This record gives sequence, C-alpha cells and structure tokens, in this order.
Amino acid sequence: MRFSNRRVLRAAVGSFLALLASHGLAAAPAPPAAVPLVGEEILLWPGDAPGSEGLSLQERLTERSEDPALHDRIFTRILRPSLRVYRPAVANGAAVANGAAVVVAPGGAYQRVVMDKEGLDIAQWLNGLGVTVFVLKYRLPGEGHRAPVHVPLQDAQRALRLLRHRAELLGIDPQRIGILGFSAGGHLAGSLAAHHDATVYPPAHGESIESARPDFVILIYPVVAEDFLSPQVLETYPGLRQVVSQYPLDAGVSKDWPPTFLLQTADDPAVKAAGALRLYQSLQTAGVPSELHVFQTGGHGFGIRNAKGPVARWSELCGEWLRGLGVLAAGEGP
Repeated sequence: MRFSNRRVLRAAVGSFLALLASHGLAAAPAPPAAVPLVGEEILLWPGDAPGSEGLSLQERLTERSEDPALHDRIFTRILRPSLRVYRPAVANGAAVANGAAVVVAPGGAYQRVVMDKEGLDIAQWLNGLGVTVFVLKYRLPGEGHRAPVHVPLQDAQRALRLLRHRAELLGIDPQRIGILGFSAGGHLAGSLAAHHDATVYPPAHGESIESARPDFVILIYPVVAEDFLSPQVLETYPGLRQVVSQYPLDAGVSKDWPPTFLLQTADDPAVKAAGALRLYQSLQTAGVPSELHVFQTGGHGFGIRNAKGPVARWSELCGEWLRGLGVLAAGEGP
C-alpha cells in the first residue's frame, strides 16, 4: 500500500521522526497535562447541517473533573458540528508535521462527546508523531435531529470530504487521512469505513467529488454490534442501540474497508471483546490488512490517561502500526 506525498512539504521530516523514535519519544506517553479548548475550529457545514434545519439547541460544555489541572469536558446539544485542529509543534523554527492527518472521534455512547480523554489527549500523542489532528465534534442522535441514526455518519463523511478538499491549504496529504475512534466514536469510525460511499446527505459546497473513505482506521474498544453490548448499556443508552442496530460494523465489511488497527480488553464491562474478534475475523476474510490486540485487563473508557498495566502500551503499538503502514513517512510508503 502506498501513500502519496504530493502537495505536502517534506524537508528533513523523516530524519527528525527517526530521531524521535530512536530516543523512545514515540512510545506511550505519560498522562498529559490539561489542554486548553482553544485553537482553530472548522465548522463542517456552511449553514444548517442536513436534518437539523430549524432546530433550536444551545450547545453545552460540561466539566466533569474536580481537578482543575486535569479537564474532563463533554459536549452535548450539538447543533454546529466541527473539527478542532491540533498541529504538531515547531522545532528549531521548522514544523515537524509529516503530512499525515487523523480525525479523532471521541466516544460517549452517542449521548455526549468526551472531548478531553478521548479527544485532546489523543491529539497530544499523535502530534508527537508528526500527525495533524482534527477532533470531531459530531451531532448526537437523541437531540431532535431528523433521521437521527444518520447524523453522526453525515458529519463523519463531511469531515473527510472537507479535509481532502482543503488538504493543500491545511498542509496535509489527501491520501494519508485516517480516522480514530473510541467506543461509540469507534462505531462511528467503523461506520465511515464501511459506508463512506453511502448517500446519507446530498454532497454539495465544492466537496462532492472528494472521497469520504479514510485511508486507515483505528478502533479503540469500539462498539461493533448490538449483540456485543452489555444489557445495562442497552438499557441505559437507547440512542446507542438505535444507531448500532442500523449500522452493525461486522456486517459492513468489504474488501474496500481500509487497513485497520483494533484494540479491546477482555474485562470490558460495557463492550464485549467478542465483538472485536468478530470484526477482525470479517476483515481477515475480506482480505483487509488488520491488526488486533486484546488485553486481559483494562476495562473501558481508559483512553491514554487512565490506561494501566500492559494495555497502557496501546499507543506505542499503534504508533508502530502506523509507521509500518507508511503513514508516518515523509516520503513514499511501502
């Protein structure tokens, strides 16, 4: 598999990243410091999002952490979905961005968007690998939108098309754009992998010719299908059940599904590990390059900051997978 480097500046990036890796700086990071919710924000739709016309919602940002030094913020009542941009740092006057881009879809049971531990924390880690990150704030199906089961996928498709349409302006490679999702965000990322070409909204505004297919997919404790959710989750989050029953990931696998990294824990109380196993088997049968890691312990919703024991190495393993895929290379991939 090859990833193009057209339209992206490459000077000296490869050697710098190799130096980072040789000193272990690309390994699993320590729990990150709080990241301010600032920076460039790209609205996905120029006006009302499809299915949200005329809807009145006042967006809500709620802080759940009692530690002022460590945020745990969630978004609800989302009417204007967006991408928040986080770019790699500048070293010695030169940007270390390698042109790769990742859309991060935080989890939250399709009831909220967990912005810090499954969004901004992940942006910090990926920025350290030279990746430009776009944290996706997507609409939630239970907040009054028409055709509610489709609104998260509409936003994900639009995000990929918009990034490809503006790739040169954003300094990213349009052929190295992936998506990473956690829990319900993992379901959304997998839904995009399976249904990137489904017509869930009428493409317009200049991006209709762009593909919504991600070039690679990273699924962390993803919701795969209704059968693999605990009874308590099914009862507590009916909106999650509604969307997942419409888009079961294992049933959507085809040979066009992008290369995939899967992570799950055996003791996850919310999402059964058998779902990741089923999805991996489907990917293998379809001939999709894929890698699966199932750790004995770790639970659910740990992100990076709360990962303990062997599962804390997941970001290091994922970084190596990205490197082997050619995503992090400044030049041509393998």
